[in-house]
Amino acid sequence: MGRGKVQVRRIENEVSRQVTFSKRRSGLLKKAHEIAVLCHVDVALVVFSSKGKLFHYASQHTSMERILEQYNRHILYQGNGTERCHELEGSMSYGDIKLRARIETLKKSQRNLMGQELDTLTLREIQQLENQIDTSLRNIRSRKNHLLLKSIGELRKKEKLLMEKNTILEKGITELETSLHRRFRASRTEVNAPTSNNAADAFVPSLNICCGDSEVPGTMTAPLGWTNSDNSLPWWMLGPSSNGQNISSIRSRKMED
Repeated sequence: MGRGKVQVRRIENEVSRQVTFSKRRSGLLKKAHEIAVLCHVDVALVVFSSKGKLFHYASQHTSMERILEQYNRHILYQGNGTERCHELEGSMSYGDIKLRARIETLKKSQRNLMGQELDTLTLREIQQLENQIDTSLRNIRSRKNHLLLKSIGELRKKEKLLMEKNTILEKGITELETSLHRRFRASRTEVNAPTSNNAADAFVPSLNICCGDSEVPGTMTAPLGWTNSDNSLPWWMLGPSSNGQNISSIRSRKMED
C-alpha cells in the first residue's frame, strides 16, 4: 500500500510542531545545498522559527549579502523588462548597482517608518519596526532633554550675571545718593554759618531811628536845638541842606557837655 496523502495544515500540538519544524528544516537546508552544488546556482535560504530564531544558508561560491543585492537589483529593474535590465547592468558597474539597491532599500525602510506600505510586512518585521521606532523615540527624547538642560544652564548663568550687574548698579546708586546727600549738607552748613556767627552784629533795632532822646519807646523826638522852619513836615523828613547849621550847633553842644 502507498503512503496516504498528507494534509498540509497547521499542527496544533506544540511539541509535534517543533519536532516537525526541526526535521523539515534540516531536509530543506540539505535540498538547498544539493541544488546549489549540482546545478551551480546561487541559492539563499532564510528561515525564522516561531520564536524568532534565524536559520539561513547561502551557496558556497557566493554569499548571502551578494545574493540579496542581486535580488534587490532584480526587483529594482523588473519593471523595465529583461532586455532593458541587462542593458543597464552592462552599462553600470557593480558598485553603482549595489548603491542603487541600497538606496531602494533605505527608501522602503523610510516609508515603513512613516507608516506606509505596512501591508507587505510580516509580524516579525512589524515588531522589528516597532522596536526601531521605540529606540528612535528614546534617542530623540534623550537628545531633547540634553538640549533643554543645556539651555536651562545657560539661562541660569545669564541670570547670575544679570544679578551681579544689578547688585553693582544698586551699590553705585547708593554711593552716589550718599555723596550727593553729604554735599548738600555741606553746602547748607556753609550758607548758614555766617548768619549764626554774626547774629548779634546783624541785629538792628527798628523802632528808634534817630539820634534824639525820647522818653517813650517807639517815639521819635527832634534833637535839642533843632528848629523847623516848615511846621508842615516832621523834623526827620527835612534834608541836611536846610538845617545844616542846627545840626552843627547840636553836635558842638554835645561835645561841650
